[in-house]
Amino acid sequence: MNLTVNKTILDNGVRVVSMTMPHVHSVSMGVWVQVGARDETDAESGLSHFIEHMIFKGTVRRSAFQIAKEFDAIGGQTNAFTSMEHTCYHARVLDTHLETMVDILSDIFLNSIFDEREVARERPVIFQELGMVEDSPEELVHTMMGPVFWGGHPLGRSILGSRENIQAFDSHTIKDFFKRLYQPDRIIIAVAGNVVHERLIDKVGPVFSTIAAGNGFASRGLPATGCGIKMKHRDLEQSHICLGMNGVSVADPRRFSASLINTIFGGNMSSRLFQIIREERGLAYSIYSFLSVFADSGMFGVYTAVAPTETNTSLDLIMDQIRRLKREPVSDDALEDAKAFIKGNLLMAAESPDNQMVRLAQNEYYFGRTIPIQSVIDSIHAVTAEDLLSLAEDLWGSGNAALTILGPGVDRSDFSGKLTL
Repeated sequence: MNLTVNKTILDNGVRVVSMTMPHVHSVSMGVWVQVGARDETDAESGLSHFIEHMIFKGTVRRSAFQIAKEFDAIGGQTNAFTSMEHTCYHARVLDTHLETMVDILSDIFLNSIFDEREVARERPVIFQELGMVEDSPEELVHTMMGPVFWGGHPLGRSILGSRENIQAFDSHTIKDFFKRLYQPDRIIIAVAGNVVHERLIDKVGPVFSTIAAGNGFASRGLPATGCGIKMKHRDLEQSHICLGMNGVSVADPRRFSASLINTIFGGNMSSRLFQIIREERGLAYSIYSFLSVFADSGMFGVYTAVAPTETNTSLDLIMDQIRRLKREPVSDDALEDAKAFIKGNLLMAAESPDNQMVRLAQNEYYFGRTIPIQSVIDSIHAVTAEDLLSLAEDLWGSGNAALTILGPGVDRSDFSGKLTL
């Protein structure tokens, strides 16, 4: 495939990055801002996510209904998401509707009015979103891990914020936060699909170049990690368990080794955890490991849900496998299988304009350039079993894992000494 990547920096610092994918008939566009939950104060916690909702609630030119109707009328798909480090407003349309997509996305990003009446209408919607998390044991036990692992750092807070904060946010608060933090040098417009870069610049340049430069804002504080235990009683059929351990940052040179460890340990159906906990012992339906990566830090985690009577046994088995990663090199076959798994996932994801749009933005933010997928694959193939062993020892050479459990009565003392890495 002939995938051409182009980049233009507007006079005010807004970056426009595009990838031409001539074999597809659609275009995916994301307006990204390097502002997320970790950029909020305690009193502002949840504000980035609230703005994500409010951006679709009306501009000077369009009502909330008109925004939705115009996207639907061209068969477009649009949404937004907030993370710890970014907020993204994105859409995907047929390539013939590029101009309409640019017009709508630029309008909601530049001209949202954040009307107080719409704020009042959206507040209960976000309360319901909080309720959905609290009603989902798997999501809630992950949320509980935040303050246990990251302590008082903003990475430990929920992206959604608290009910008290959400109740307090008003139109003035939202407008002030938006004006202060949505600065041009923090904005990336990422586009992937059947698009010509020069045509794209003709459309986005005149509108996004109008954003005035700001005064900058405080740099992000470096987080410290912890190893506490938190348990929450709930009358459930299962105990939901989450473990947290040191990980790597998104740009750490060892990230390729971390990805392979994750795959071998609990990243697919042939992984050690899946085979031992589910296939051999029948203790869980769902078990997996995961990587949470940020600009300056990261967490390696494990989730499972088991019968309450099997909590201790399951933890013992998981911790044994973690210690095994430090103790003995993985086999050549296991390493090659993991490399093939990651390569397959990368190449299949590359066929999607949405995935390519996300890669463009994230590569630009974290590396300042587009990293070809083949370069990533080459780096994966270069990792050795000794690299994995070294990384496991570096990350988990001492200390304890952090633990959160949600479920019926569990005694904290049951886990004394079980979490030693």
